[in-house]
Amino acid sequence: MGRSRRTIPEELLLLALDPTTGTTAQPQSLDLGLAGAQLVELALAGRIAPDGDRIAVVAPRPTGDPTLDCALELLRRRGAPVRAVHWIGGPRLGLRQTYLSHLERCGMVAAVPGQMCGVLPTTRYQATDTDISREIRARLDSAIRTGVPPDPRTAALAALAHAVGLGKHLYPGNEGRSSRSRLRDLIRHDPMGGLVAHAVMDVQNGAAAQPRRNPAAPAGRQAAPGGRAAAEPARGVPVQPRRGSMARVVAH
Repeated sequence: MGRSRRTIPEELLLLALDPTTGTTAQPQSLDLGLAGAQLVELALAGRIAPDGDRIAVVAPRPTGDPTLDCALELLRRRGAPVRAVHWIGGPRLGLRQTYLSHLERCGMVAAVPGQMCGVLPTTRYQATDTDISREIRARLDSAIRTGVPPDPRTAALAALAHAVGLGKHLYPGNEGRSSRSRLRDLIRHDPMGGLVAHAVMDVQNGAAAQPRRNPAAPAGRQAAPGGRAAAEPARGVPVQPRRGSMARVVAH
């Protein structure tokens, strides 16, 4: 089975997998969340650190995780701290599939081939060990129910789950309203998770061009001269080439 310690991107994706349909909830925002989850994981590993509303590389040595190390190297190549909202809002094609394939290799999910409308080939993913998903969910439930400040990993996961809209997937309907509200409130328990979660929501709201005000940010870092934020197009994980003339439809 998978490693004893899972990364936040892996846990976020497992949370989003629907056990009935084998598809992922909130697929578009989930891609943004996975990019943000990489930043949080790199911060917890001591490789990057927040610098106001920007992300700075503080230790460029590899983590041993190929996907995280790819993101770390891309951040290092930027040379200067990059705004979280610009990084997360960059091209993310293939990131969700990269993590699904990784979870399959680790034995945490199994790929189930199928067809859409009897024509288009599709691949759905089923968790192979439901205990893992239950354990992740239980951590969130405990933080919501008890009100005890969670550990940084759980706090960051909760912040990202809220940011990508998984609250209504995890706690649906009117009966889940209070749980969704408390999930949102957990965002305050981890500064890095909060920074990244707000950046994910800003990208979804089309606010990437405006810097988020942060009283702790160094002077002159919020915007370029003239009040406009400096343009910093981000780079994502390299896209793997498609095979064949028809692309596979994967885990919507």
